Amino acid sequence: MTSSTDHVEALCDYVASVRKAALPDAVAEKAKHHILDTFAALITGVDLPTGRIAISYCREQGGRPEAAVAGSDVLTSAVNAALANGMIAHADETDDSHPAAIGHPGCVVVPAALAVAERTGASGGDFLRAVVLGYDLYARVNLALGAREIYDRGHGPYSVGGTWGAAAAAGVLLGIARGRLPYLFSNAAQQTSGIATWMRGDDHIEKAFHFGGMPARNGVSAATMVAHGFTGLRDVLNGRGNFMDAFSTRPNRDVLVDGLGSRFEIMLTNIKKWCVGSPIQAVLDSLECLMKSEGVTGGEVRRVLVHLPPGVIDVVADRGMSDISCPFCVALMLVDGRFTFKDSHDPDRMKDPAVVAMKEKVTLVPSEELRDAKPIRQAIVEVQLADGRRVSHRTRAVKGVYEDPLDRPGIIAKAEDLMAPLLGTARCSTLIDRVFALERVSDLREFRSFLQRA
Repeated sequence: MTSSTDHVEALCDYVASVRKAALPDAVAEKAKHHILDTFAALITGVDLPTGRIAISYCREQGGRPEAAVAGSDVLTSAVNAALANGMIAHADETDDSHPAAIGHPGCVVVPAALAVAERTGASGGDFLRAVVLGYDLYARVNLALGAREIYDRGHGPYSVGGTWGAAAAAGVLLGIARGRLPYLFSNAAQQTSGIATWMRGDDHIEKAFHFGGMPARNGVSAATMVAHGFTGLRDVLNGRGNFMDAFSTRPNRDVLVDGLGSRFEIMLTNIKKWCVGSPIQAVLDSLECLMKSEGVTGGEVRRVLVHLPPGVIDVVADRGMSDISCPFCVALMLVDGRFTFKDSHDPDRMKDPAVVAMKEKVTLVPSEELRDAKPIRQAIVEVQLADGRRVSHRTRAVKGVYEDPLDRPGIIAKAEDLMAPLLGTARCSTLIDRVFALERVSDLREFRSFLQRA
């Protein structure tokens, strides 16, 4: 058991050590996968409604030209760039997820680290280490509080751990001295916010702010404030009004520090095969399997029963957002015989009479069997056909989850599918090559030419 002060000191020691630590090869490789995946989310997110409003907002704000806003010619402060790029990276459901922490670290940590790396002219190696650190703090804060406990108290785990992950990544890139790192955590704690009302939204804008933009902005704000000279508590984790007790009734502070430097949370983070809300991943996998193995086509479907854990039914119910509407995604795949990023993000397809009619045949069924199933995010899809047959498939682990991760070719294939239509084949290929050679990049501002537009 670690003493109260030692929790903060251990975190500070770890953050300070990251600056010169050599990452294990497997960790560095996995981090590059997540960076590339987040870049793909940025590039595809800029033309969606969330991306457009994030860009226009930051253009209006102006600010010192420290970092770029993706998809634009805007240069603004690192704080503003983190906000905009965090929202753009979660403008749809392309980005990664940490299942145990119930979080989306990529859309927070990568934009925050990128913004500060641009401000400081950091190297690719420094950026890589900062991203790995950010994933560690993001996940560990949520795990120590209890992600479900965060939800039960009305907060959102995405913005809670996200603020700490962004602050850690930004702090290490700003070179905050070891003795001042407790102030970083104190200022991050003060700015940790976010409530779970995002579930009731009817578009992706507030959701993207909650998941990506707000925690990225707040974490970078905390780091830049401390770098400027702000102070704070030396132990925000304990004592009257402390952070842990404010967000949880059963916090486990030891989880913050157990295995630091040997268990890397980025290795336990999923990359999505399908660009939809995480609970829908297994649904589409199951449906695709039935279409291939049983010859299921939309024309012969009478009814589709989608069995999901009870806690996620409301999250993926049909409420007007295509990529987190399970009935819409199922209907689209059955009508088209495939599922593409372009069609799933086309608002006109939400009104397509054939899709609307098929959607009426889809029912979401809460399953007690799946409530505590491991790995999480499982689904069973049962299809009743016109000839009387009933076929079903259960997906336990979608390709891309940490139990069955995508390899480098798989990550590249996803990135090319998303980015090449927008960047062109040659620029897309060059960007991918540079990500996998991050250790040889001397200045992260090199990536502006890929992420920005004239």
